[in-house]
Amino acid sequence: MLPDTADVKAMVLGGSGPNGGSGHRRARAVAGSSSVGGQRTRSKGDSVFGLGTTYSRKGTAFKSGVTAIKQQSVTMSVHESDVHTISPEMPAMFDGMKLAAVATVLYILVRCLNLKSPTAPPDLTYQDTTLNRFLLKSCPQLSKEYIPPLLWGKSGHLQTALYGKLGRVSAPHPSGIRKYLPMQDGATATFDLFEPLGEHRTGDEITMVICPGIGNHSEKHYIRTFVDYAQKEGYRCAVLNHLGALPTIELTSPRIFTYGCTWEFASMVGYIKRTYPHTQLIVVGFSLGGNIVCKFLGENRKNQERVLCCVSVCQGYSALRAQETFLQWDQFRRFYNFLMADNMKKIILSHRHKLFGESSFKMLDADVSRLFTATSLMQIDDNVMRKFHGHSSLKEYYEKESCVHYIHNINVPLLLVNSADDPLVHDSLLNIPRTLAGKKQNVIFALTLHGGHLGFFEGEVLFPQPLTWMDKVIVGYANAMCQWEKQKPPCQSSPLSENSCVEAKA
Repeated sequence: MLPDTADVKAMVLGGSGPNGGSGHRRARAVAGSSSVGGQRTRSKGDSVFGLGTTYSRKGTAFKSGVTAIKQQSVTMSVHESDVHTISPEMPAMFDGMKLAAVATVLYILVRCLNLKSPTAPPDLTYQDTTLNRFLLKSCPQLSKEYIPPLLWGKSGHLQTALYGKLGRVSAPHPSGIRKYLPMQDGATATFDLFEPLGEHRTGDEITMVICPGIGNHSEKHYIRTFVDYAQKEGYRCAVLNHLGALPTIELTSPRIFTYGCTWEFASMVGYIKRTYPHTQLIVVGFSLGGNIVCKFLGENRKNQERVLCCVSVCQGYSALRAQETFLQWDQFRRFYNFLMADNMKKIILSHRHKLFGESSFKMLDADVSRLFTATSLMQIDDNVMRKFHGHSSLKEYYEKESCVHYIHNINVPLLLVNSADDPLVHDSLLNIPRTLAGKKQNVIFALTLHGGHLGFFEGEVLFPQPLTWMDKVIVGYANAMCQWEKQKPPCQSSPLSENSCVEAKA
């Protein structure tokens, strides 16, 4: 039985015949012929649906629609293929992207946090003498492995940032007395004096004279932590407050602290020697303070009298050589330079009425507008700092203010400590202490693999300990020197007179 017109339309439009078969297959069976009088013939006529040739059988016309059906079938096949081939791959692709993102983040963390870097004991440069062997044996921190916190302690930037932002963890509040010392030029030096909290292990009277870093004072957390630890070990501590660094102390003359001016530190040391005639001194300097104390000891041999030893931590030794490295972006040194310059500007501008007032004849030539726009320490030093002492050029200022020209005159035992990942001290500057330790018997140069700038935090995984490796090394080295001084042979009138004992025995 042939399908009627409605069935044909259903096959063309709906895609299926009356018997549930495919309209597509039914149309292909009759394509190419039509029947008239029992014989299949083909006749051209008007298009019923506008889709192609019209066929008739027994007077019934229908539209083939073969082309439309084929297009619909192909489209359906494509959609079905998309469903079966694309959908299962999309989750896998997204998982791959997630894994790649996680791997990238982990790689950046490993590189930035330097997690693959090993831990190791400090790299020591020294000459093999009886004193140095005794010091290394009595101060185990210098020969043992320094272990920073696992997750972040191997990054010099994080060590430096934590020191700069927090100073120390749970810093104590040692109680001291503030002293005021008038200077010849009208300035007033100040320092804080902290008495020991117990007797020293040798029973002797020992005073630590301490010079902090740039723009720092006795109220900084890292200073408070170290002073508290030293007090408990039986040391009296005298901490210099850099001229102009304390916001609560007004300047009494148009002068502020500079990179290598030793006047205030010398005044503090002189006061300690006069007030405590039987005390012996341990000299300690941090960063810029390390440059000042080494320059002070090397300027005049008399400055080394009653000094048992000196410890310098994280100084740069030569400002002239350092200025070139501070303009480089290596280790973000240029960024640190900007931060320190900004802090220095705040200190100077907080005293601008005294420094740039009418009575300040030294600063008449200073271009104050350049100070406001300065983005580096070199610009501030050139426009302001060098003029406090009448230096004609920045080069002359840096040459005369750096301890590199005086440090070879120091004859008391000297411990120089630096960190290889210190972002402020370039590797080239470390040749100065390394060469010095190779030539002079009294010098030990200790270079740690990690620690940053004045960081040296210790810990297991995440949280650092309140006391740092730096605190323990300074006190440990001082204890060893005091013990050596207590038990040394009578023929040794000084730590360097080892040969005199040999001559006496001969």
